[in-house]
Amino acid sequence: MANTVGSAALADMAPEERRRNMMKAVVASTVGTSIEWYDYFLFGTMGALVFAKLFFPKSDPLTGTLNTYAIFFAGFLARPVGAWLFGTYGDRIGRKATLIATLLLMGIATFVIGLMPTYSSIGLWAAVILVALRLCQGIGVGGEWGGSVLMSMEWGSQKRKGFLGSWPQFGVPVGLLLSTAITAATVTLAGEATFVAWAWRIPFLLSIILVAVGLYIRLGILETPVFQALMSASRIEERPVTEVVRRNWREIILSALLRLPEQAPFYLFTTFVFTFGLAATKLDRPFLTWAVSAAAIVSFFTIPLFGHLSDVIGRKTVYMAGIVVMAIWGFVYFGLYATAVPLVVFVVIALSLIPHDMQYGPQASLIAESFTGRLRYSGASLGYQLASVIAGGPAPYIATGIWAGKFDILGATFVSPLPGKNHEHDRRPGDRHERSAVLGSKQLGHAQRAPGSSQAGVTPNRAKRERRGANHRYSASSAAAMGGIR
Repeated sequence: MANTVGSAALADMAPEERRRNMMKAVVASTVGTSIEWYDYFLFGTMGALVFAKLFFPKSDPLTGTLNTYAIFFAGFLARPVGAWLFGTYGDRIGRKATLIATLLLMGIATFVIGLMPTYSSIGLWAAVILVALRLCQGIGVGGEWGGSVLMSMEWGSQKRKGFLGSWPQFGVPVGLLLSTAITAATVTLAGEATFVAWAWRIPFLLSIILVAVGLYIRLGILETPVFQALMSASRIEERPVTEVVRRNWREIILSALLRLPEQAPFYLFTTFVFTFGLAATKLDRPFLTWAVSAAAIVSFFTIPLFGHLSDVIGRKTVYMAGIVVMAIWGFVYFGLYATAVPLVVFVVIALSLIPHDMQYGPQASLIAESFTGRLRYSGASLGYQLASVIAGGPAPYIATGIWAGKFDILGATFVSPLPGKNHEHDRRPGDRHERSAVLGSKQLGHAQRAPGSSQAGVTPNRAKRERRGANHRYSASSAAAMGGIR
């Protein structure tokens, strides 16, 4: 009923007025979402590059990286809470007011990260504060997505909902590009030593300017026709979350499962990409951040394209094609990435998000259309954000643990059942650390070997000690690279 009345309200508007309001809604949704995703992705980028050293300097680099990814995961655990909280208000007091609240919460939390002390000042309390601020980020972004999608879709025509719903999704590559490009520029201009010392704060502090811009734009939009129709008909649900869980629990679960092949790979391609690149390929920070920025630029075109295609050939058709392509692409991506050839790595990273975009473009409309207007903010938000707990959040942590051969967090160590990176595999005879130790051992043996002596100059036990020393040096250098210390 709400959709019908909302459509009638749109039909009563003059074409020019309707077009103007629709454009304002789409711009406000896209700009606000871009800013929120900038804040959210910036944490992941900095976590992969410097947070291990800043907040866990007493841990070995691998453990510090895993602890950082655990805090990164905390933000995903908070996202369903944000979906519940802001979904309730979005269905009760309106989309506009709720979107202003999510923008402020996310922006202030990100700005404070740029001001907070690190381990060198207050010890482990710095990590505690970081967890609290990350939880605020998660709650904010948990309420943002549903409102921004509805703001765009509910101002548009039925025939263009896939395309219009893709524009808030467009905010993801914009936020990703802003976060990686500003970080890359900061690293390049400040230098790596200065960046680690204090310049890492700059991208977080810039967030307050973006929030001011987004707030100005969002204050100028109108409430959606669908919510206005619900208000006029006195059909506002007092407990929307409880009601949508009772009526649409299947749709919520299916929406969460629908996101698994899209969200988990995305955070491998945009967050774990830095850990793997620094440790396995020895490529530097600026190279990797610019490559991910290129991937975001490609998504500028592919997300709206696949959103439009979903209006033409159907949401499910486009989405299923994206799932099939992603199943193949994962093997191709890491196979080419592992070659460590700079040109090949740059191209594969730049193209990495296309299979993701095939799913993400039509996803907003596919999920939102599953719920009635009076429960749509709550239902769509819960379905979308629950996937964060089982897909996007743990993905970088699990990938790092599998690749490193162990999971180490808060003092507890677990051996990976599927070690992708085994030091024995990495210690090739051609490795410079191993080769140096072997040559040194041989030279020492020749120097100590007396003519006619029955001894080899280096006993078997001593040779083993030499090899263990080489192995230890290699492990340390590999772990340092993983932690972003080069």
